[in-house]
Amino acid sequence: MALNPEKTSLYRTIWRWHFYAGLFVVPMVLILSLTGALYLFKPQVERWEERAFQGLSIEGVTAPSAQRDAALAAFPRALFHSYRLPERPGDAAMIHLMLGDGKTMRDVFVSPQGDVLGSIDPARRIMAIDHDIHGQLLLGPKGSWIVELAASWAIVMIATGLYLWWPRGRGVAGVLYPRGGKAFWRDMHAVTGFWVSGLAMVLLLTGLPWADVWGSGFKGVREQMGWVKGAQDWTIGGRAPSAAPDAGEHAEHDHMAMMAGMDHSAHTSHAMHMPDALDAIVAKASAEHLPFPVIVTPPGAPQAFGAKATPLWSVRSDTQNRPQRVTIRYDATTAREVSRETFADKHVIDRVVGYGVAWHEGALFGWVNQLIGLLTALMLVALSVTGFILWWRRRPERGLGAPPKPHAPAKSLGIMLIGGFFFLTLPLFALSLTAVWLIDLLSRKVLRAA
Repeated sequence: MALNPEKTSLYRTIWRWHFYAGLFVVPMVLILSLTGALYLFKPQVERWEERAFQGLSIEGVTAPSAQRDAALAAFPRALFHSYRLPERPGDAAMIHLMLGDGKTMRDVFVSPQGDVLGSIDPARRIMAIDHDIHGQLLLGPKGSWIVELAASWAIVMIATGLYLWWPRGRGVAGVLYPRGGKAFWRDMHAVTGFWVSGLAMVLLLTGLPWADVWGSGFKGVREQMGWVKGAQDWTIGGRAPSAAPDAGEHAEHDHMAMMAGMDHSAHTSHAMHMPDALDAIVAKASAEHLPFPVIVTPPGAPQAFGAKATPLWSVRSDTQNRPQRVTIRYDATTAREVSRETFADKHVIDRVVGYGVAWHEGALFGWVNQLIGLLTALMLVALSVTGFILWWRRRPERGLGAPPKPHAPAKSLGIMLIGGFFFLTLPLFALSLTAVWLIDLLSRKVLRAA
């Protein structure tokens, strides 16, 4: 039976898209899969990292203000930024400070008795480094662009891979499970791609709000449409969304208000008519039984995700499971609750993104979510490895070994609609595809001229 030329052209066109997408994406998929798999277990890794500051005696417990003062005494001229409540009895409190140089941060661990046990540079913590590799390849904003570009092409790779996998009248062998023999590696690649496609798409799509170009565009649309309610609680391109472009996480300070969170014996400013404001607020925070980590922030200190400093005390749960997050603010003079923001108070768009982010980070429903995320990452690694093996076995002595060009351009309403959809929704993909098309066009002209 003669092959339909139009269908053949369409198949070859999509095959070439898939090949070039894989050529660029495979190294990035390996990096993102491995770093993402590690980040799924952030709570466990950070608890292990802090193991020297856990399981301490609970006799002779001192007040949170004394713990803060001990941290400040160990780092003269430092500013108090926040107090993290111990996760369990016998765990050290974590005092987050800005050192005297005005830019270096330090996490100081203080025992229940008020002894400084050690400190960690938050930028050098395991999960901080892993996060920077995963989101920016340790290259800053430019790295975020590369990651976003790779994610965009990965979406295209999965979509085109499903088209190539489509059974077209075949049985389940080689479709739902791999065959043996010569077809083994091809089947392993295709079958793995099929089973992981849905989970991978969810991971890629839920990661886009963090991306620099896509996330900034999404933020702009939300603001124009009035789809914003409360502070955004995710970064864009590794930066806090409300901070100045070069300001970073700790951009907003009110130094006069921050004095309220300092040692009252050393400063004349009194934020509250109590022995110490921090002790009162920590007591209130403990009574709330919020999900760990629970962060107490004094007036004037930088808020999470670039939100502006306020003259209020704040207590917030920074749990990765965003639907469980709560932020409570207290009056600096009376210690009365001023406001309470829960996940339900956010705009529905932000709630959808919040569920997606929690799923992406493996926190939405505990260890089951972590295991599903780990399985997805391992299958993506397998997909990358089998794709490389297929290319290596079929590669020519010279050249990349790309699928042959169709004899005529594919003319299909479906491919035009799909291409248009990608152009509208994935701007970096659109720009890169345009560049690839121009290079291909110029190379053809050069070959013809030669």
